[in-house]
Amino acid sequence: MNIEQIRTLFPVIKEAVYLNSASQSPLNTLVYDRLQSHLKTELNPVGKKAFNRDNIRVLLSKLLGGSPNEYALVTSTGIGISIVAQGINFKKGDNVVVPEREHWNNSFPWLQLEKKGVEVRFAKLDEDNSIDPETIEKLVDNKTRVVAIAAVRFNSGFRPDLAAIGKIAHAKGALFLVDAAQAAGMIPINVEQDQIDVMAGCGFKWLLGLYGTGYLYVSRRVVEMINPVLPGMFAADNQFDKLSYYNDSRRFETGTIAYSLFDAWTAGLELLLDVGIKNIYERNLESTDLLIDGLREKGYQIVTPTKKREERTAIVHFNTGAFETTKTLYKQLTNERVLVTLQGENIRVSPNFFNTVEEIKMFLNLI
Repeated sequence: MNIEQIRTLFPVIKEAVYLNSASQSPLNTLVYDRLQSHLKTELNPVGKKAFNRDNIRVLLSKLLGGSPNEYALVTSTGIGISIVAQGINFKKGDNVVVPEREHWNNSFPWLQLEKKGVEVRFAKLDEDNSIDPETIEKLVDNKTRVVAIAAVRFNSGFRPDLAAIGKIAHAKGALFLVDAAQAAGMIPINVEQDQIDVMAGCGFKWLLGLYGTGYLYVSRRVVEMINPVLPGMFAADNQFDKLSYYNDSRRFETGTIAYSLFDAWTAGLELLLDVGIKNIYERNLESTDLLIDGLREKGYQIVTPTKKREERTAIVHFNTGAFETTKTLYKQLTNERVLVTLQGENIRVSPNFFNTVEEIKMFLNLI
């Protein structure tokens, strides 16, 4: 599928320059059509078949590694991480290691455990907003139960070395948990090669789905270490007077989810498989190469770490040096129908594989 064919799937390009995929993926016609098809069966449910949850599990495992039965279907990243945080049998004096300034979905669930006597240790960022695995290693000890980190940071676009951090966690017997909300579908991830025990993510960003879709990966190696806290009819054998959990990640599922949204999501996941995550990643790096060079040439302050290409992603943060002028620039871009995000004190630009060189150059000309 070439770029012209890909762009026909995203109607937003006719209305705006969409450089905001880190906030939300624009709805593509494949997902839209699948959703409409599902809704038609609701209008006339004669002969309707039950939604097959395994369809999503299979697609996720093809994209992210692992086996289908290691994926539970949940409604958001935060729900997935919270299920794990509440399901681990923490004891007073245990600790969790997390980088500072993580997304709230990967900090609030751990901070809530402080009332149980669990210590949350925040690893400091380097001056360039990167994270050195050695900084995390210094905080990990025999009382560390979880090391949790975002595979791509929402507020800088930095991509940490997951495999290295996973090894650090495992050396002390801790679980390695990854928040993949800003990563899955945009960078190559393999849960096994990256040493990941638990990974939670959402569908509405780089995985081309809609709000209300998400997943929780729990490796078969650690599935028995986490207690289900919200069991519903899909977590166990359907026996009336006995709770017999499934021996895989399905045990973390609850009740009915928005089947229409999950069914539509399959079309987005299939598109990603068709295009290829490696191809998407390389194309996005080419776009951000242009962005970074252009921003430097114009004298803007780049917040995103840029020293190592392997630590970069499709997310670039920059500012003017003063919040008021940064905010004014953001408003000007919005008025010109160039869609980005004002994230904290910075402008966040996040192109995806459907964007073109011409659109990146248009953005640079406007600023």
